[in-house]
Amino acid sequence: MIPAMDVNNINPFLQSSISIVESVTQMKLAVGKPEKTDFHIADKTYAIQVGVVGAMKGQVVLALKEPYAMEVASKMMFGMPVTALDEMASSALNELSNMIMGNTATIFSTLGTLIDITPPLAVYGENLQLKTDIDGLKVPLLYDGKDYINLYICVYKE
Repeated sequence: MIPAMDVNNINPFLQSSISIVESVTQMKLAVGKPEKTDFHIADKTYAIQVGVVGAMKGQVVLALKEPYAMEVASKMMFGMPVTALDEMASSALNELSNMIMGNTATIFSTLGTLIDITPPLAVYGENLQLKTDIDGLKVPLLYDGKDYINLYICVYKE
């Protein structure tokens, strides 16, 4: 197992996630307590995986429980009701992950670390078990005190 990256390098992921989600949804998020993860997601969840390449390598997964995913997609589509995670809602959520990770890459570049990202890959279901060779860190992003978005970071710096 490859050890996870230094905790000091986690802030650009969090900073970007919070600022982008807040700007597109008008929802004020807070950072919960980070913890190591086994990547088992029990609830029905929409999870978007984006690869990281360059000076850092690994994966970042943005995971939202089904009702939260529909709420975020609705807010991204200017309040249009979302009752299912169909192609339109999926497109909005995948674009959210692109915006977050693109902004993260920009933040890292200002710090002298050049990374690039892969196109998003989404999975949707319950009892998801993701596997990786890199230690993972789960950081909950809280809204109204609830784990609203879970950010799974399994990236290492070369």
